[in-house]
Amino acid sequence: MSGMRFTATYLIETPLDVAQVAEVLAGEQSCGTFARVEGETEALRERARATVEKIELLDVAETPSLPNGWMQRRGMFAKPQRWQRARLRVSFPVANVGVNLPTLAATVSGNLFDLGEVTGLRLESVELPAAYRQQFQLPVQGIAGTRKLTGVFDRPLIGTIIKPNVGLSAQESGDLVAKLCAAGVDFIKDDECCGNPDHAPLEQRVRAVMKRVRAHQDRTGKHVMVAFNISDDLDAMRRHADLVQAEGGSCVMASLNWCGYSAIQSLRRHTPLAIHGHRNGFGALSRHPLLGFSYPAWQTLWRLAGVDHMHVHGLQGKFAQDDDEVIEAAQVSLAPLAEGLDDRVLPAFSNGQWAGTVPATWGSVRSNDLLFMSGGGILAHPDGAAAGVASLQQAWDAVQQGETLADRAQRSPELQSALAFFGKK
Repeated sequence: MSGMRFTATYLIETPLDVAQVAEVLAGEQSCGTFARVEGETEALRERARATVEKIELLDVAETPSLPNGWMQRRGMFAKPQRWQRARLRVSFPVANVGVNLPTLAATVSGNLFDLGEVTGLRLESVELPAAYRQQFQLPVQGIAGTRKLTGVFDRPLIGTIIKPNVGLSAQESGDLVAKLCAAGVDFIKDDECCGNPDHAPLEQRVRAVMKRVRAHQDRTGKHVMVAFNISDDLDAMRRHADLVQAEGGSCVMASLNWCGYSAIQSLRRHTPLAIHGHRNGFGALSRHPLLGFSYPAWQTLWRLAGVDHMHVHGLQGKFAQDDDEVIEAAQVSLAPLAEGLDDRVLPAFSNGQWAGTVPATWGSVRSNDLLFMSGGGILAHPDGAAAGVASLQQAWDAVQQGETLADRAQRSPELQSALAFFGKK
């Protein structure tokens, strides 16, 4: 790894000289501190320092984006300032980090969000040499493996969500899964808030659900992938993944932000099951435009842990993200992290999705390689869950054939009912 470097791109805001602040940022995350220390030679700094590769000046703000005690103590808020925004590209020696995902994450982010010299800082992207990326975990199933397991090859996967956390027992969860399997879904996932509740212990729920999944597979030959939420401490996640595998399951789900890089890496090494990466909590890291992580940077780090699916939210959905952010999230999930690799992951669309949001999704992504999840769009369809699934399949077939939903609905009653019912809402 000697001589290799990785790069990170940042958006910053500062009233100070941008070039000087860029050097502070680079030094803070490599060999620098506020004063030289004993033994810190020029040769050492040259070997270990991060390098500012590019500075692009952007707009100037009238007011600072974030509070800053360091500047407040220096009276910098008491007089007029130019709050210059800029994009920085900084490279780091791979040898500083090695194959160590938590340290890589700390290097490209770490204390940077606390720098006194900035009133805004956002990590926009991380780029890695192919030889370095290959030393981290790769998806075990990814897009191709997920398609093979579910038997779906020529269209998006249709999925839905069950919420046993609202009070469903293990048996009731199993009964609902049986109904959804019969309705024709390809994928079912737990809600992120349902882990191992008293009313439906995970072990009981896995056994009850997989009994129905196996029975459906025996009858039809179709394996429905179920993403059980096993988010927990690492020992418990390994134990639960083993149970899912022993019961014939193919997927587990984890809340990435709360389990942590090391736990997901260890889970990846432990199990061949598909890991469905849930993004809950990402809004806290991303919603302010001058703070935190952009999705491309965030997903890069998590893909190094070896996940197979990544949540991207949904177009025209119920959450705060605008459609452009959702589209970007899907596009970067479908792109390799380094040249010459196929480490793409399956983008999972969810939240407020139904047949009516299919045209926007297809028009923006132009790919079949996605998981389209619909809760109410399936379970609340006025003609039942099977009609809900059919309406989604009909909508996807229509857009791929260049038809409008209105035209297809004339000969597809399930889609017609969905448009009439959900369209009013």
